[in-house]
This record gives sequence, C-alpha cells and structure tokens, in this order.
Amino acid sequence: MTATAVVTGASSGIGAATARGLAAEGYEVVLVARRADRIEALADELVKEGHSARAHVLDVTDRPAVDAFAESLDACDVLVNNAGGAIGTETVATADPADWRTMYEVNVIGVLNMTQALLPKLIAGGDGTVLVVSSVAGHVAYEGGGGYVAAKHGAHSVAATLRLELCGEPVRVLEVAPGMVMTEEFSLNRLRGDAGRAAAVYEGVPDPLSAEDVADTIVWAITRPPHVNIDLMVVRPRAQAAQHKVHRVKG
Repeated sequence: MTATAVVTGASSGIGAATARGLAAEGYEVVLVARRADRIEALADELVKEGHSARAHVLDVTDRPAVDAFAESLDACDVLVNNAGGAIGTETVATADPADWRTMYEVNVIGVLNMTQALLPKLIAGGDGTVLVVSSVAGHVAYEGGGGYVAAKHGAHSVAATLRLELCGEPVRVLEVAPGMVMTEEFSLNRLRGDAGRAAAVYEGVPDPLSAEDVADTIVWAITRPPHVNIDLMVVRPRAQAAQHKVHRVKG
C-alpha cells in the first residue's frame, strides 16, 4: 500500500517543493493550504507526471475543519507541519500584539491542531513520521524578530516535547530549521507587500537557500530508515554563519 504524506502550507515555497519531492519518492501526497487554485494546480501537475496527489483546502488554525479533514483520510503515514510565516519587523516595544497572535496561531497552534488530529492515524500505521519545519529563529533570537522568534521557539518546543511523549510509540518526530531561504512570498509577506524591502533582505547574498534546498533536506530526513530519527537539522546557506552574520558581496 502506498504511504500517505500530508503537507501543510503546500501552496508555495518550501511546502510545494516538499510535496514535489515526496511525490517523486512514491508517496501519495495530500496538499493542504488555504489557496485552492494553487494546490489544485500543483496536484494536477503531479498527477500528470504520474504521481498520486490531491488537494484539500484547509486553514490549519480552524480546529473543527482540521478534525473533519483528519476524519476524511483513510490513513496518514507522514505529516509535514510546514504552514507558518512571519509578520513585521517591529521591536518588542512597538509590535502589534495582533501580529504576534496571528503568528502564534499558525506557527504553533496550527502544528498542534494537525498533530493532535492525525496522531491516531500516524500511530495506527505502525511507522509514522511527524516533521516540524521550524526556523533558526526558533533557536536564536534577533532584533526585530520577537514575535516570529517566540512563535518558532514554540514550534520547536512542540516537536521536542512530542518526541519525549511518544517515546516507545512507532512515530518519529523530526525538526528541520532553515536559515535564510529565498522564496517568492516569505519576506514579501513579512514586509507587508513591500517588494523593494523584501528584495533587500537577500541583496548581495551569494546563493541563499532555495525552497528546493530545504525540501531536499526534509525529504532526506523523512526517507531515512524507520529507526533513524533526525531530531533536529539546522540548514543555512554558506553565506549565513548566524542570523547576525551574513556575507554580502558589494555590487
């Protein structure tokens, strides 16, 4: 029987690239995101390539909808908790609590909702995998990132605690923490649609990570033998030694 992998935030970026990677490895991929047009187009693309894929429109912060989605699945072998995002670069002193609440809801409560709803199926399958896409922000703080840092620290804590609580169960808990990744939407969304400021984030940086780079890491971690647990993998471009230490080439 073909293993089923659920990927949240699959409409673009790391999520879409991960869905492609898992489909290429033979998984039946369930694409989850809020934008129907995006995930339906990706599902069609994958099916035309001979893969098994389907789209399901879902907001991971909507618990009744998440529970209904989980009930609709016959099985779930892999859950990739990728849905997330950052809003704003304000300081702790000036940030809007509403932005922090939104980030916490999707980055932490979304992970909790999906994991709780699908955990019975992950255990029942006898060889389940939960992977949390966190961030280097979930491990080291930086100025202007307080809300996102707090949310990703929360996502990291969920993964670390779940791993302890599931010890002895047939479920692995993996975490991949990307550093600087250049995708079409992350910085644009964070900077509230300011394309110039979003482009400046990566200006002069030789070869920031791509969504495909991170997806390759995620797929590698998932496809290790069942007894191999990749507890935490931090993935940065060579140009980024730390959040505050980035090599930039002057033009």
